[in-house]
Amino acid sequence: MRHREAGALRAVMGTALALGAIAPTHAAAPQVVHPAPAATLPAQLDDFDAYVEGVRRQFDVPGIAVAIVKDGEVVFERGFGVRELGKPAKVEATTLFAIASNTKAFTAASLSILADEGKLSLDDRVIDHLPWFRMSDPYVTREMRVRDLLAHRSGLGLGAGDLLYWPGTDYSTEEVARRLKDVPLSGNFRGQYAYDNILYGVAQLVVEKASGQPYARFLQQRIFDPLGMRDTRFNSDALRPRDNVATGHAKADFKDLKPAPRMSWGNVSGAGGIYSSVHDMSRWMRMQLAGGTFVDAHGNTQRLFSEARQQAMWSVVTPIPVPKPPVPELEAARPNFLGYGEGWQLSDYRGSKLAWHTGGWPGMVSRVTLVPEKKLGVVVLTNAEASGAFNAVTLRVLDAFLDAPKTDWTAAYAAALAKSHDKSDEDWRKHQAARAPDAPPSLPLGKYARTYRDPWYGDVIVEQKGDALEMRFSRTPQLVGTMTPWQHDTFVVRWNERWLNADAFVTFALDADGGIREARMEAISPLTDFSFDFQDLRLAPVPDPDAVNAEKNG
Repeated sequence: MRHREAGALRAVMGTALALGAIAPTHAAAPQVVHPAPAATLPAQLDDFDAYVEGVRRQFDVPGIAVAIVKDGEVVFERGFGVRELGKPAKVEATTLFAIASNTKAFTAASLSILADEGKLSLDDRVIDHLPWFRMSDPYVTREMRVRDLLAHRSGLGLGAGDLLYWPGTDYSTEEVARRLKDVPLSGNFRGQYAYDNILYGVAQLVVEKASGQPYARFLQQRIFDPLGMRDTRFNSDALRPRDNVATGHAKADFKDLKPAPRMSWGNVSGAGGIYSSVHDMSRWMRMQLAGGTFVDAHGNTQRLFSEARQQAMWSVVTPIPVPKPPVPELEAARPNFLGYGEGWQLSDYRGSKLAWHTGGWPGMVSRVTLVPEKKLGVVVLTNAEASGAFNAVTLRVLDAFLDAPKTDWTAAYAAALAKSHDKSDEDWRKHQAARAPDAPPSLPLGKYARTYRDPWYGDVIVEQKGDALEMRFSRTPQLVGTMTPWQHDTFVVRWNERWLNADAFVTFALDADGGIREARMEAISPLTDFSFDFQDLRLAPVPDPDAVNAEKNG
C-alpha cells in the first residue's frame, strides 16, 4: 500500500506500535446503532469521547470511528467528526472506510474455510493450485506453499512489485501475479520478514481456484452474509450510490490536508480492498474472539472456521526483530516478542498477547486489535493519513481494560511523528548540500525523451513538452509528472497528483558513446510510502523501431 505521510505512518504502525465487485444478494436495510451505556466501560474511559476528539485535533483527522467488544458484547460504537472536510455529514458507527491491509485477515480466513472443507491445505504448493505461478527463482517457485503467501517471508523486498497495482494500475490480478517471475528477490526464501502485498493477490487467486467462484462472491457468501456484515463491500468498485462512505484525506506535499480521490484496489484486492464500518467490524471481531463461531440471524451458533485454523492464523510463522522505540515516550508500548502469522501481526502488550493489524490506503488508515485472553477487541477507522491517531486511541482502550496506568499516548505518538518529520527535513537538507550548483544535464533534453521498459512493470514514457520533460507510467494513470534537472544526469520528477507525496529522483546512466544505457529511480523523501518501489525499477531504453529497421536494411 504504502502511504504522503505514509513512510512515517507505516514506520510508526509497524514499529512504534509494536513497541505499534459482487453486490450482496439482498438489500442492505438501514441499521440503527445505539451507543452502549457508559457504565459498561472502565472508569478510565469516562473521558473517552473527549480523548478521541483531542486525538482528532492533534493529528488533524476529520473523522474517526471506534468500536470496542468485550466478552462477546459490543460495549462501544461511535463516530467522531465529519466524513469529509467542509461538509456537514457526520461520521457514524455505520460509516464505511477503506480498511486496506486489514483485508489480509479476511483472505487468510477464506483459505482457512477452504482448508477446513478439504479443498486445500496451507502446506500445499502454490503451483499445485496455480500451475502457471512463477517466482524469479525456480527453487522458490517449486517450494512456495500457500502459507508462505500470507507470512511475508518469500525473499521479496519490502513492498516489492507494488507498483504493479499501486496507485491503481490497469493490470488484472492474474497479470500482476504472472509478472512476479520478473520481480527480483532481495533476500533469502523464508530467511527474513519483509512486508509485501502482491502475494496476497496470489492468495486471492488460490481462493478462486479452490472455491470455483470469484473472490468477491466468496467473501460475500461465506463471510459477510453469515456474519451480518451488511454494509461491507469487497472494494470501492462495489460501493453503492447511497452508501454512507467517508472520504479520505491526505496532506499534499506533506502540508495541506485535502480530500484524496477515491481509488479502487481493482487488482490484488485480497491484500487490501475491503470497505467496512466499525459496526460491521465489531461482528468480525466477536467471531474471532469466539474462536471462529458466531450466532446467526436465527439465534443458532455457527462456525466460520475451525478453532485449529484460528490458532494457526494467530501463531508466529515469521519472527520479526523487536525495534527500539523511535522516542522514549513509546517505551511502554515496546513488546517482548513480535511476529507475523497468517494475515495477523502478533505481539504482546503489558503481558497480554495481541493479534492485530493496521491498514493504509490513500487518505485512510485503520487498526484492528484483539486481546484473546481478555475477550477484548478494538477497531479504529480514520479518514486521514495520521500516523498516531489510531494507535493513540487503541492504546488508551487497552490500558483501560488491562488496568494499566493512564498514559498520554497522544503526546507520545505526536513526538514520534515530529521526529520522523525532522529526519525527513534533515535528509532533504543533505540532498541540497550535496547538489552541484552548476552541473547541467550531459545531453539535450530531447535525447532523454524515450520509452523505457522495466522487466516487471512494463513501459515508462519520457516525452519532451516544450522546454521540459514529462514522465508517464504507461499502466498507472496517476503517475504523470514533470521532470526538472537536478544535477548532471539526475532529474526530479514531481507528480501532478500532489497528494501522492512520492516525488522521485530519476538518474540516467550513459554508455561510452553518450547513449542512455538505463534509468534508475528512488523516492526523494523517507516519508514516501514504501509501495512506491521505484528503486526496484531497471528502466532500459526501448529501441526505436525506425532505427532498428534502418539498421536491418543497412
